[in-house]
Amino acid sequence: MDDIYPSAFVTSIAGRDKGKIFVVLSVEDENYVAISDGRMRKTDHPKRKKVKHLKALGRNSDFIAQKLSNDCKVTNLELRTAITELTTQQKDV
Repeated sequence: MDDIYPSAFVTSIAGRDKGKIFVVLSVEDENYVAISDGRMRKTDHPKRKKVKHLKALGRNSDFIAQKLSNDCKVTNLELRTAITELTTQQKDV
């Protein structure tokens, strides 16, 4: 659970959304988090998902972390951009 925190990139390992990348928007308790990807799951209605059904990617978005810590609204475009940057960095490596 230590590696799943707000602004962390995670991938779903169970459910319909298996294999998709999301950003953690909030941690509800030790079992549940709210995740969004800005496409299928918008920031207005994030997915409530069990932590055991997620795998942390070991990275986070500093920009999104700063916005969440300042209680600013994160937009769907910002989430999509952050996820796109992550996937292009992974392809380059």
